[in-house]
Amino acid sequence: MFLKAAVNGGLSKTEHPAVPVTPRELAADTVAVIAAGADVVHLHVRTPDGGQTIEPAALAEVLREVRSAAPGATLGTTTGLWTCSGPEERYALVKAWEVLPDFASVAFSEEDAAATASLVLARGMDLESAVWSLDDIPALLASPTLHDNVRILIEPMDTEPAAAVTHARAMASRIRAAGVTCPLLYHGEGSTTWPVLRAALEDGHQTRIGFEDGVHLPDGTLAADNSALVRAARALAT
Repeated sequence: MFLKAAVNGGLSKTEHPAVPVTPRELAADTVAVIAAGADVVHLHVRTPDGGQTIEPAALAEVLREVRSAAPGATLGTTTGLWTCSGPEERYALVKAWEVLPDFASVAFSEEDAAATASLVLARGMDLESAVWSLDDIPALLASPTLHDNVRILIEPMDTEPAAAVTHARAMASRIRAAGVTCPLLYHGEGSTTWPVLRAALEDGHQTRIGFEDGVHLPDGTLAADNSALVRAARALAT
């Protein structure tokens, strides 16, 4: 079982008091989730007002803090357009990153995803391409980086669990039919988090868990922290 911990996303402390936001909190949380069984960590850099950013100095501060606390951790971040004003600024910011994560995620639902994906690889990072729906797959398959992904993220936006699982499997089938052989990773959100994770395990794919996806354990109780979610995911695989 390969498990990614997605530790914060855009979640606020109002939604869960243990969500890591500051560089120090992200460092401590990374140490904890790796100890709990996460293979890699995906984090979003946050601004003082709680927003999300991919600004080079802010990213560098977080990566240095986290690597100081967890020097062996494999770290990734987002390139989501919600972190900046649009595709042009995103490209300029990623090009200007001073300290690089180990991997970066690019959503093919977004404008100019292929250019950003190519830049991620050109700068020496591993690439994760993401699809949110079947409509995103043509852009993914047309990308020159298609066969250079460390993994492809399948992220159904459906809110009903059975629909999300069906949609994830349909996207995976379409991608595999195109001859793509890299690992696939399913993950859901909110009520679909655990059903989609279980489907990933059943299908032999990689998995993801953490506050970015949901704050509840499989039994519906509130998780104390990201480590509790990671332990719960590991327990499902045994």
